[in-house]
Parts: sequence; C-alpha cells; structure tokens
Amino acid sequence: MGQSTGIKSLQTGHVGLNVTDIERSLPFYAEVFGFEVLSEGKEEGRRWAFLGREGHLLVTLWQQSDSGFTASSAGLHHLSFQVETIEEVRAAEQVLRGLNAPFQYDGVVPHGEGAASGGIFFSDPDGIRLEIYAPTGADTAPAPTGAAPTCGFF
Repeated sequence: MGQSTGIKSLQTGHVGLNVTDIERSLPFYAEVFGFEVLSEGKEEGRRWAFLGREGHLLVTLWQQSDSGFTASSAGLHHLSFQVETIEEVRAAEQVLRGLNAPFQYDGVVPHGEGAASGGIFFSDPDGIRLEIYAPTGADTAPAPTGAAPTCGFF
C-alpha cells in the first residue's frame, strides 16, 4: 500500500484538542478518564493543560476555540480509548451519567453486528465525540447500525 519511509517503529503519541473553556473541560477529562495534570499554562489568552496517567502524556487541551466541535468540518472524527474490561466501560458510563454527558447510544453497544468489542459513545462539554471500549464483552447488545461500524457513524 504505502512506501517505507525508513521509520522502524511508530505509535500514536498524544492527542491535542481545542476547547472553548479549559475550566470546564479539564475537570471533565480528569474525572472521566482519571487523568492527572502533568503541566498547565494559565496565562490569559494562552491557557493549556497536558493530561496523562502515570506520567505518560495522553491528551493536551488548548483553549483557543470560539465554538464547539462540528462533525461537518474535516479533522477529528472521534477520540477512542481502550480499557481492559467491559466492567470498566460500565463504570465510566456511570461517571458520565453523573456529569450529564450526552450519549450517542443508550449504554454499551458492539462495534458491529456480532462483534465482541464495543463500548460507549459520548461527547465532551464542547461536543467532541469520544469513545471508551473494551475488546470483549459487548456482544450481548444489538449493534445500532447493523453491518456498518458503530464508531464510524455517530
């Protein structure tokens, strides 16, 4: 498919997200994902936060947007996090319900018809689409879009 660029090993580093209000977004990400603030910029007009777990940077928040996320623009489709078990997905779902986060589907759903993997699909305070899933345990629920990938059309 693609040509070799000489890169021997490649993995995703961190994901940077633009937000409208870091005072609202930072607690949301900390509570839902258990992120700790690794570093933070509080200068007016240059607010940012580096979030991670066990010292490993995973998400950066940049307060530099005037409006919420829109799926109609090119760019990020959704941000997905894998956990080990479906019980962890359900625990995150309860935290999100306590925060009144909007869900795309009602509870845990599989990634496709007959798929064992699946999770929850929801939005952050700016409408950025997020997913928390487990590789197994979601096959007891029907897939919301049949044969199409659940994570692709929400």
